[in-house]
Amino acid sequence: MSTQKSAIVTGGASGIGLAITRHLAAQGHRVAILDLNAAAGPGVAASVAAEFPQSTVSFHQCNVASWDEQAAAFAKVFQEHGGRLDIVVANAGVSEQGATSLVRLGEEDAAAKGPTRPKTTTVEVNLLGTIYSVNLAVHYMNRKPKTEGASRGSIICTASNAGLYPLPIAPLYAASKFGVVGLVRSTARVIEKANLQINALAPAVLETNIAPDKDLFRHMIVTPMETLIRGVDQFLADASVSGAVAEIHGDKVTIRPPHEYVDEESRQNIETFWNLGYA
Repeated sequence: MSTQKSAIVTGGASGIGLAITRHLAAQGHRVAILDLNAAAGPGVAASVAAEFPQSTVSFHQCNVASWDEQAAAFAKVFQEHGGRLDIVVANAGVSEQGATSLVRLGEEDAAAKGPTRPKTTTVEVNLLGTIYSVNLAVHYMNRKPKTEGASRGSIICTASNAGLYPLPIAPLYAASKFGVVGLVRSTARVIEKANLQINALAPAVLETNIAPDKDLFRHMIVTPMETLIRGVDQFLADASVSGAVAEIHGDKVTIRPPHEYVDEESRQNIETFWNLGYA
């Protein structure tokens, strides 16, 4: 077994997060689940720990959209794990749960009633929560002593192929996942000097509890969870890769390059921002 590592998985009590939690536990790592589901979470952690006794699995109730709750949970895990944090999987996410609330073209008497405020929980959990996770991961990973050339920590964010392609049925969900892709691509260069890596998974349709109705999957081409786990392993195995987005589709893990610059002037402007150190 490799050296035991300290890991945090947000949204780790179900779906993609649980699959990653189980995979890390199977490798003997120390895994902390951060999840809102206090009813199921402790039992999930106990079950995974019993299945993989060489690991340590704990549960911490946490709403990732709350900075205070995430910060407190990270601090507790860091202390419990002996002042070490090696892997953070910023995975917690929610869907728009049906038709989007952003645009309601069919509202009767809309002009008389005025506009309806859209529900922004999707953005708050998927994007803001991920921003908090990345900030906290960098803070604690950066406290590890530096060893020349060695990775000091790996951050993996769950985006979606809805962060690569338009998803008209759920534009707020798409916006949150496009945001995660942009966050990962833009943060990589900032943290590389600290020997930290950040990458993103962009899965196609996986059967999880994020969908409002399990019947939805009958109409979809479903990607196996095993493909996503191969994407996780690919990122954890190669510390030279950072800022990458792996599209998870069918049985394939495809690294998707960023957009090409439209012209040399655009590239130069981005580099100038970087060289100046502010924007």
